[in-house]
Amino acid sequence: MAAADLLFIITNFILFWITVYFFPGSFLSITPVCSAVVTRSRVAMNCSVWFAVTFSFDRFVAICCQKLKTKYCTKKTVVIVLATTCILLCLQIIPFYFAIGPTEKIDNVPRSCKYKSSYYIEPGWMGYDQFDTVSFPLLPFALILLLNALTVRHILLASRVRKGLRGQSKAGNHSDPEMESRRKSVILLFSISANFILLCLTYVVCFLYYTLTGINPNDNVSSYIFQQVGWMLMNLSCSTNTFIYAVTQSTFREQVKSAVKYAVTSIIQLMDKQNNREQPTGVSSFLHSKIAIYILKLSSTE
Repeated sequence: MAAADLLFIITNFILFWITVYFFPGSFLSITPVCSAVVTRSRVAMNCSVWFAVTFSFDRFVAICCQKLKTKYCTKKTVVIVLATTCILLCLQIIPFYFAIGPTEKIDNVPRSCKYKSSYYIEPGWMGYDQFDTVSFPLLPFALILLLNALTVRHILLASRVRKGLRGQSKAGNHSDPEMESRRKSVILLFSISANFILLCLTYVVCFLYYTLTGINPNDNVSSYIFQQVGWMLMNLSCSTNTFIYAVTQSTFREQVKSAVKYAVTSIIQLMDKQNNREQPTGVSSFLHSKIAIYILKLSSTE
């Protein structure tokens, strides 16, 4: 989920919007490249949302289905589920690439990208658009709500039973490792789910309202602004899971630190080799000492 969010931030905000506003006419504005960037952004967005669904289902199985937990909640299953989900989403988004055409031509080079006019009038494209809308975000929204409701119901019932069994004995006054572990899992689950539900709620309400009433949001300014605010919040929901992990999960933070340390160590080793070849005069040792002092200072402040 964190990787999908980071990919979405890179493709949608950095490669697309920043390029459009600050670097017009660049290589990324050529229509085939622009279409590829937009398509990859859609894949990353869908992956982020559907990974949230698979995560909710994983927590549902781990908390509510103890018999299935030993078979399903394994690293092998995680790899299979995520790989299958990613492949299916890529296959679903591939037609979207061919629905995008150039906005203009400059020196016979197609520039920028927008939906082709056929996308709005041909039955095949209209059916694809409806299928895409249902699969994102209506179906994930409904599944996350359902899975969370079932998980909360099970947790409340299990907590009452466990407290009743423990009673008012001395052991009941001490912390319960099982409940503590479950509490941390629930905090992470609800943080991610609530983030998705709250930020996507505006877009879902907007879509249902305009679909049921048959109103075109482009007919007036207020409807258009409401639609764009919903889409903006939807984009925001696909950019925050990385930060939620960083705040709630100590294991995730440790993995990030390990990755940064590995990158720094690799750079130092590369500089070592370069300095030993070109300047064997203690420059490497000097850099090592400076970096070591800096790391010690950071450790002491923490």
